[in-house]
Amino acid sequence: MAMLPLSSVLQSCYLGRGTAESSKSVACARGCHSERVVCCLRNVDAVQKPFYWNGGNFTQKISSKPYGLMVVAATAADTSVIQTAGQVSKYLFRTETTGLVKVSVDKRNSKYGVQIQVLPSELDGRLGELVMIWGLFRSDAQSLMSLDSQSVGTSNKQSTVETVFQSKSSGKLVELDFELSLAPFYLSFFLKSELASEVNNSEIKSHRKTNFVVPIGFSSGHPTPLGLSFLSDGSVNFAVLSRSSESVVLCLYDDMRKEKPVIELDLDPYVNRSGDVWHASIDGSLPFVGYGYRCKGATAEKTEHALLDPYAKILVDYIPPREGFNLVPRFLGQLCKEPAFDWSNDIRPNIPMEKLIVYHLNVSNFTKDKSSKLPAQVAGTFSGITEKLQHFKDLGVNAILLEPIFPFDEQKGPYFPVHFFSPGHLCGPPGDPSSIINSMKQMVKEVHANGIEVFLQVVFTHTAEGASLLHIDKSSYYYLEDDMGMKSGNSLNCNYPPVQQLILDSLRHWVVEYHIDGFCFVNASFLTRGFHGEFLTHPPLIEAIAFDPLLSKVKLIADFWDPVEKTSKEIIFPHWKRWAEINSKFCDDVRNFLRGNGSLSKLATRLCGSGDVFSGGRGPAFSLNYIARNFGLPLVDLVSFSSRAVASELSWNCGEEGPTNKNAVLERRLKQIRNFLFILFISLGVPVLNMGDECGRSSGGSPAYEARKPFDWNALRTGFGVQTTQFISFLSKLRTRRSDLLQKGDFLDEENIEWHGSDQSPPRWVDPSNKFLAMTLKADTGEIESSTASDLPGHLFAAFNSADHSESVVLPPLPAGMAWYRLVDTALPFPGFFSETGTPIEDGSAKYEMKSHSCMLLEAKCTNG
Repeated sequence: MAMLPLSSVLQSCYLGRGTAESSKSVACARGCHSERVVCCLRNVDAVQKPFYWNGGNFTQKISSKPYGLMVVAATAADTSVIQTAGQVSKYLFRTETTGLVKVSVDKRNSKYGVQIQVLPSELDGRLGELVMIWGLFRSDAQSLMSLDSQSVGTSNKQSTVETVFQSKSSGKLVELDFELSLAPFYLSFFLKSELASEVNNSEIKSHRKTNFVVPIGFSSGHPTPLGLSFLSDGSVNFAVLSRSSESVVLCLYDDMRKEKPVIELDLDPYVNRSGDVWHASIDGSLPFVGYGYRCKGATAEKTEHALLDPYAKILVDYIPPREGFNLVPRFLGQLCKEPAFDWSNDIRPNIPMEKLIVYHLNVSNFTKDKSSKLPAQVAGTFSGITEKLQHFKDLGVNAILLEPIFPFDEQKGPYFPVHFFSPGHLCGPPGDPSSIINSMKQMVKEVHANGIEVFLQVVFTHTAEGASLLHIDKSSYYYLEDDMGMKSGNSLNCNYPPVQQLILDSLRHWVVEYHIDGFCFVNASFLTRGFHGEFLTHPPLIEAIAFDPLLSKVKLIADFWDPVEKTSKEIIFPHWKRWAEINSKFCDDVRNFLRGNGSLSKLATRLCGSGDVFSGGRGPAFSLNYIARNFGLPLVDLVSFSSRAVASELSWNCGEEGPTNKNAVLERRLKQIRNFLFILFISLGVPVLNMGDECGRSSGGSPAYEARKPFDWNALRTGFGVQTTQFISFLSKLRTRRSDLLQKGDFLDEENIEWHGSDQSPPRWVDPSNKFLAMTLKADTGEIESSTASDLPGHLFAAFNSADHSESVVLPPLPAGMAWYRLVDTALPFPGFFSETGTPIEDGSAKYEMKSHSCMLLEAKCTNG
């Protein structure tokens, strides 16, 4: 296999390069004109002294293998040369005296062959013997590798060889052979004329007055794409963006269990840099399994370990954190292609927004509890989700929203990522990282097969302190502390082109490689900040995502909760009619109403799809409604705690703080939970359920994320778990059955909704003492074709009472042959508080007695068939 030629030449030290078919010329070692020079590895008895990188204030061992380099003189009898054609990389150097030195590198006979030719113009006036003084290096041109197994130091005397040029008609030639096991490395050399009259002119160097340097076993590579890529000729390309780095070292590992790389390879800024991108490619047959980077000058801080490639697709946690030192796990990129996966027969559900019912979960906490009864290697993983698909189907869920699955700072939680292109090791089976990737893809495929979409919650606005981006190029990726007075530290400059590209590349990767159906962007208000922290009305990142040919086809959801400051920062979001939003106003207004503090008008606005937010071309389907989330109090705690410490949660303890045995309090709490769920599903918009709320998962009254406990599957079999799960299932079916009123992409017309007080008079909107609201949703049967009148959908009448007393509700009159059927009354005992077929209201009754703190739903049906 021929060595990959350089893709580009960036400085005039390489005036040109190309490929050609050539045959080898025999070079002469000094004093041995009938021999050629061969460089090979030799096993030595004593462990060779390591080389040290002296570019900083610390020393870094390059290699400790018991091998030494040995230069030998091989006769024609000792070396068999097969003259086979191959691709040759050619480099043309300009010397100090405007002469030319031509170097060719090819890979033949399991060796790298290097031919150095000094063109005749350089020989003018130099009548003496021309000698090449050369050595090899990887990470420091001043510390050449020892070429003598008996002399293992790093001084130039021990690490260089003098080789005499052989005269040819085309100039003077030297040929060197290197075994493949030595690569990758640099060949560094300069020329010397033995009989030159002036000492200062006896050495011939490049026009930059430095040694000639030629890469062996690798080349300059390509600046795109960023990250790791595998080329068709078998070579592997590396590319990393770092504008502020003065130098970049490519660290290569042959064993991921070792802390130190086996090879550190300096990237030449004149050859391996295009703009702000450092790049190189190596022979794919070389025995390396992992890689990382060491950047000098990118930050004032020293990094004592290799940095993860921000674009790496397969991660290995190669060094467990030491006790009391750097608690953020350190990762390396694995040097291999992403594992193959069979996506055949995978069909994306492509569910319309208005028909979604979303279940929000944490992958690890969902099944890691022993109550899941899953094997240890499955519990708490993507495969665990697959094993519990029936639970989603029982609830009527058709989309799952996964909390961030990127690798993260395990001390601070999943909202502080360290990487954006791979699933974290906590979400998959232990062992090979490729198995984590395939387990996630298998989960997505099986979830899709059951008609359920998969959304990811993503955090692109900040990183953990241990993220490699901070050390690779902080100035290109992060806000500086003086930007608009921001002391952010780890805040990503999202609308700066390099960060924008990284985010777009990450999102596309998850859509293409993992078939993800949508994204929920945490801290979305921060995505509107400009280069210097200013707010933008047309942020380029949000616009680019909205109109991207690929990303515009998946669900895009803005979530304004800031996990750093633990608060929600609502703004007028620039949506371009493509972005949906997590509706925190829905949450706040419903909580306030049910605890007796909210206004009727705000409740009505939320029931109708939050037109104050989602008008202007979007509609109610762009509103993702929720009551409880992964942060703050879970549903059962919203009705159990209301101390001053959780005042911001807008909760109500229903008469007693914390756990209680009082039946009156317990009944009130149960009604409130039913009320929350009922309003969530009866409102226009997309209902979002929070993991564990169906079985009463509690955080003990703490709103902290860390207080959340794993899902207790045994709790589903309790009385609360059974009735709540069945109620959610009923509400999901109701939304589907009455999609004409409850799953609308557009807002209701005025003629399709009517508001009432308890006596059918208009509601007392401005009366703060009024805590009752009713509405009639009128079915539009004009465009519905039906064979019988009984098949026609009837009106819905919903009423909401948050007062401490009962209300005698006057029901709207119905045409002859129609009657009201009770579908829901949250004040009734289980199982009678809901019914799929409905319970008819007594004949002749025009009123309905609603208990305190309750909700009800009636449906009009034909009585004569």
